[in-house]
Amino acid sequence: MTNALSPRILQPTDSNQNWNWDRPIPALGHTSVDFERRVDHDRLRRYRLSRAKNALKNSNCGAILTFDVNNIRYITGTKIGEWERDKMCRFALLAGDDEPYVWDFGSAAVHHQLNCDWLDPAHCLPGVVGMRGTIPPSFGLMKYYAEEIASLIKKAGVADMPVGVDYAETAMFFALQEAGLNVVDGQQIMLEAREIKNVDEIQLLNQAASMVDGVYHMIWEELKPGVRENDIVALANKMLYEMGSDDVEAINAIAGERCSPHPHNFTDRYFRPGDQAFFDILQSYQGYRTCYYRTFNIGFSTPSQNDAYVKARDWLNAAIAEIKPGVGTDKVASVWPKAEEYGFPSELAAFGLQFGHGLGLALHERPIISRAVSLENPMEIKTGMVFALETYCPASDGISAARIEEEVVVTDKGCQVISLFPAEDLPIANRY
Repeated sequence: MTNALSPRILQPTDSNQNWNWDRPIPALGHTSVDFERRVDHDRLRRYRLSRAKNALKNSNCGAILTFDVNNIRYITGTKIGEWERDKMCRFALLAGDDEPYVWDFGSAAVHHQLNCDWLDPAHCLPGVVGMRGTIPPSFGLMKYYAEEIASLIKKAGVADMPVGVDYAETAMFFALQEAGLNVVDGQQIMLEAREIKNVDEIQLLNQAASMVDGVYHMIWEELKPGVRENDIVALANKMLYEMGSDDVEAINAIAGERCSPHPHNFTDRYFRPGDQAFFDILQSYQGYRTCYYRTFNIGFSTPSQNDAYVKARDWLNAAIAEIKPGVGTDKVASVWPKAEEYGFPSELAAFGLQFGHGLGLALHERPIISRAVSLENPMEIKTGMVFALETYCPASDGISAARIEEEVVVTDKGCQVISLFPAEDLPIANRY
């Protein structure tokens, strides 16, 4: 049998058809060793760039300009800190058959010239445009860089084709148009590129999920009266960063009367005996993200709380059973209850409660699975997709609710669940 981790498998343009799905996806730890083949970062970077180039060739665009930090990382393999995520201070260009260019905040460009040998040093440039408008367009940076980008697109021989832009400051759109570029939506091109994960991405996503497995065991041990929602958030942040997380994006911690409706946050509320409580841990390892809910009861549970949990679990199991290559997302969404059946006036009002979404360098990638979207606009599920499926059921007591989520990898045989903290039955923390 071919070794699934053989270096001759999964060349940069390959998908995962040669993965040996008879073996579990490994949780590899945080180090590289000489006695096991672990994540191959060179292969990872080659694969991602080849996917982006192929998606560009399959579009009607000649170039793609990215300001989304996840797209920049996907194309160039560069990252300069979580603080960049909302600054709009970096950008990258993929034009024609040229290798990518990346413009970086100040001295980061020199850092990449010295340390990122997979990039052409001459393509690692200093640059900044508006930083969310704090540098006014009147200063001229947007005009300067728009004209530089236009010249590089012309040099690549694709100046007569549209330019895909994922997102940018409004003034930058105008500057690009004034530089003679036909700007169109480029985010769909990048989402197409990123929807199929290679072996290295799958292993990183599995490693990220394995970290959350451990955090949920800690939460199960710590949940007791006298502890607050924000105490759990603090403990989870500490543990995740100690385990090697590079970004704890958010942790929802919701208990008792706050469970219904779902507020998507945390407070300083104390846990009380009999509370139903659910948590969502959103964090990343080497950029690859988790979205992983679990529900617990504290000390004991009521029949109403158990009923809600059983329904949420059944809805989730029904969705997982449908996951296989070639199935449409409409078929998955159709197994979930209508919004009116659990107390909401419309599918948009209940959006995100019975939900599926791709995972990768971003929290929400393809496919999106929802009754509000998928029934009329289905996507095909493909081998190599990784996504989360989450369900929510309010309890008949009017305050409690169950929220469960599993992360799955689509295989040639169905799917593998990689979120492994036990959740088939309602976990009771510190049972009385």
